Amino acid sequence: MLSFRMELPCLCLLLLNCLQSLSAGNDFYTSIGQMTDLLYTEKDLVTSLKDYIRAEETKLEKIKVWADKMESLSAAATLDPEGYLGNPVNAFKLMKRLNTEWAELESLVLSDTTDGFVSNLTIQRQYFPTDEDQTGAAKALLRLQDTYRLTANTIATGDLPGAKHKTFMTVEDCYELGKIAYSDVDYYHTELWMSQALKQLEHGEESNIDKVTVLDYLSYSIYQQGEIDRALDYTKQLLKLDSEHQRANGNLKYFEFQLEKQRKADEAEGKKPGKKETTEKKEKSKKVSNRQVPERKKYEMLCRGEGIKMTPRRQSRLFCRYYDNNHNPKYVLAPVKQQDEWDRPYIVRYLDILSETEIEKVKQLAKPRLRRATISNPITGVLETAPYRISKSAWLTGYEDPMIDVINQRIEDLTGLEMDTAEELQVANYGVGGQYEPHFDFGRKDEPDAFKELGTGNRIATWLFYMSDVASGGATVFPDVGAAVWPKKGSAVFWYNLFPSGEGDYSTRHAACPVLVGNKWVSNKWIHERGQEWRRPCSLKESD
Repeated sequence: MLSFRMELPCLCLLLLNCLQSLSAGNDFYTSIGQMTDLLYTEKDLVTSLKDYIRAEETKLEKIKVWADKMESLSAAATLDPEGYLGNPVNAFKLMKRLNTEWAELESLVLSDTTDGFVSNLTIQRQYFPTDEDQTGAAKALLRLQDTYRLTANTIATGDLPGAKHKTFMTVEDCYELGKIAYSDVDYYHTELWMSQALKQLEHGEESNIDKVTVLDYLSYSIYQQGEIDRALDYTKQLLKLDSEHQRANGNLKYFEFQLEKQRKADEAEGKKPGKKETTEKKEKSKKVSNRQVPERKKYEMLCRGEGIKMTPRRQSRLFCRYYDNNHNPKYVLAPVKQQDEWDRPYIVRYLDILSETEIEKVKQLAKPRLRRATISNPITGVLETAPYRISKSAWLTGYEDPMIDVINQRIEDLTGLEMDTAEELQVANYGVGGQYEPHFDFGRKDEPDAFKELGTGNRIATWLFYMSDVASGGATVFPDVGAAVWPKKGSAVFWYNLFPSGEGDYSTRHAACPVLVGNKWVSNKWIHERGQEWRRPCSLKESD
């Protein structure tokens, strides 16, 4: 009657086959495409958890039925114990219950219903993101905040441009971001996110994080930025909540001492409090305005759509056309749509050049091969990962699928350049805040061995396919010339990295802006010098 067999549906024990090829610590945050697998993993775990809950509920229901039955039986029997046991059947059943059925109940109560869920969780945990992934995703949010000039409140309320799924950040989320910034000695972002956590606490959000803890981080991060008076204010707020806080009491005395010392120094120099700081700020802003805008600022401005240096006169010289590359037989009757994106360097875009079927096939081939994108160390030449390149890439050849050869041939037909000496088709998927900061595609004079192993010369040109639209961010920008090219699914852009003389065109220095909202897939073909001798003859002038 009380036998109970724990059975969990087979579904909760099934693992996603797509995760079996992944190893722990696989830099999930560097590829949105691979992160999608984690959603299905989590869905499996929720299913397994609900199966466990149902099993527990079934078990408790059986125990409840038994308890209710025993309660009514005992109540009747204890009214007349001798009369009740005078019936030999009742005496037998009492012996049976105490000797057998209560033992069965004990087994039921002690039965472990967690086996299925725990084993599933244990197996899948080896494919979970690591601390590095969590930190990488957090730093990506901070990077997006700076690049696109977003307030902490804008991010915390999920009010991002182009976002379909609005998500709110909790106090714990904001606090975690602040802590990660703090551990990275980034007191600026520590202040921003601890302030947001405090704001949400003051608005009544329930949290395991208390105001005292947040104020402790907040006051110290502000002090580290040189604002002692504000740090003192927050320390006083903290002590109102916890007057025995040892560190805050020590900080209170120290901050008051430093402010008094500063006040006396100002009086001795005959200056009003704060005058020196104001003057210094003016001097600082003056110096900044007189300096040339650094590349990093140009890059971030272009990512936001600011600082584009295309004048109306130059714009009027850019055209769109139907293009057949000097009457190439494949395109005489069906020329492709080509439009000028920029004049110097000359950047051209081909529209509807990659079909939906081709895009999906390339992504399908690339996804299981994706690995963290690397850069070539300019000193050692060794391939290594870098914090300024957040993406995963894969290399595809015609051996993987004949369609790759078709795509390569299309590039050759439209550019007129030899593909036999080009690098394989590289497919890249960007991660959380995915980017690739300013870089050159070609090898400079101080990197004579950049492509020596290939034996095909320098990278003469770059062909870049956009395989997805991006809701917000993700532009390709050229900081030196103020150009920005935005992703458009199915299109491709092309430019020469070298002049006909073989000298590098330094105006082609470019970057991939962080993806703010969306999933960015691209593929590119780096075309080399060898084999182009008759297709793009060398010039005797360095700048030609």
